[in-house]
Formats: sequence, C-alpha cells, structure tokens
Amino acid sequence: MTALQTLESEVDASCCTTSGKPALSAKEAQQRALVFKALADPNRLRLLSIVKAGESGEACVCDLTEPLDLGQPTVSHHLKILVDAGLLHREKRGTWAYFSLVPGALDDAAGLLATL
Repeated sequence: MTALQTLESEVDASCCTTSGKPALSAKEAQQRALVFKALADPNRLRLLSIVKAGESGEACVCDLTEPLDLGQPTVSHHLKILVDAGLLHREKRGTWAYFSLVPGALDDAAGLLATL
C-alpha cells in the first residue's frame, strides 16, 4: 500500500466515525429553540427582568404594561410566550394574573448551549 492509499484510508475511516456523544433529539431541539426564541425579544427580556426584580419575586400583569410602554394585549402575548417556554409561571388571582420566574429556569436556559 502506498503512502497516499494509507492516508486516504485513514481519512475515510475518520470521516465515518461518530463522536460518541448522543445527538440532540428533535423534541429536545424544539424545546431549546422555544426558549431561545422567547429570549430573543428585547421586550420579553425586559419582562423577565421586571418580574425578577419585583419585591416578592412576582409581578401583576397590571404592573407590566406601563414600564414597557406597550398595550395590554401585546404584553399578554409576550408573557404567554415566556410561560410556554417554561420561563415564567402564571397564577390567576381574581381578575388579575400574576407572573413569577420558574425556579431554576434562567440557570437552565444559561446552560442550554453548554450541553450541545
């Protein structure tokens, strides 16, 4: 076998080997993308910041429209996306909804890229 044939054989063998790490499943990739999409909007980042900074660790939807200078339907839309992504928890109290951070959600979101 010539040196060129040996090199080609080694290249062919290295191309076909896997890393041994499990690949991200379609379901895992979809859930991570949901979180990244939720975090990709400046208004949603501000909402997370406001909720986190609240004295009791929660905020009423009635207190979230003014700081963002957005209408209530728009704020509700952004909050729904954050809830669907698993970042915020929603609790209905009478006519108002209160939002709080899901425990560990921001730490989990920060670690999503590290586990790829």
